[in-house]
Amino acid sequence: MYAGTFSIVAHDPAAGVCGVAVASRMPAIGALTVFAHADVGAVATQALINPLLGVDALELLRTLPADEALAAVLADDPEPDSRQVAVVDRTGRAAAHTGFMTHPWCGHRTGEGYAVAGNILTGGATLDAMAEAWESGADLPFDERLLRALEAGQAAGGDRRGRQSAALYVHTGNPYPHLDLRVDEHTDPVAELRRVHGVARRELLPFVEALPTRENPAGAFDRLHEEETAEGRTNARASDPRGREHRPEGRWADGAGASLEG
Repeated sequence: MYAGTFSIVAHDPAAGVCGVAVASRMPAIGALTVFAHADVGAVATQALINPLLGVDALELLRTLPADEALAAVLADDPEPDSRQVAVVDRTGRAAAHTGFMTHPWCGHRTGEGYAVAGNILTGGATLDAMAEAWESGADLPFDERLLRALEAGQAAGGDRRGRQSAALYVHTGNPYPHLDLRVDEHTDPVAELRRVHGVARRELLPFVEALPTRENPAGAFDRLHEEETAEGRTNARASDPRGREHRPEGRWADGAGASLEG
């Protein structure tokens, strides 16, 4: 089955961050199409999906630029004319391939630090809108910039068959993703991804940024705990000026409040 899909892959070499945003009229598109690591680059593989193209291209990007890595994986693929692949390497060079058997409308665009690609779309306006949103959002946080590009593509038409799933993946160089959000089955997945992203920025990313790293195996949980305690005390004073009793760590005695544990 062809996955009618529109996606953006991007890498910011200066910040050392890369990622992918994707949407489609098939379930769980983020499970099979998204590959990224900040040390090497990002890949989206779609149309007649071959996840091995993503796995192998990401490995080749360790030593090859985007165009050479893409050419190498397609040369070993039995059906390259049915594939669509977008690649960006760690220096921001981009490359893309849209096989001639990929269902229309299909195509891709590349620019400095990014590539957008799509198939079974309402038209080329989807990719034009994504590219414009990405290029005009240089002052935005990387995850927000990806998401706005995806929203622009959806607003311009997106997958001509409809809407079902979306994903946002950001990698900053650790052995785990910085952000890995998926909406696997929904009537308006890009809008739902926006909602989930808002929750993640408030409640997940502070925790992720405190996780252990190779450079700091202990993580920064003490700082996170201190911030949570200070916030809890501030909220306690604001909600009950009479000084209602609360726990030393800033949680109410009845147990309300956030937890540092997953």
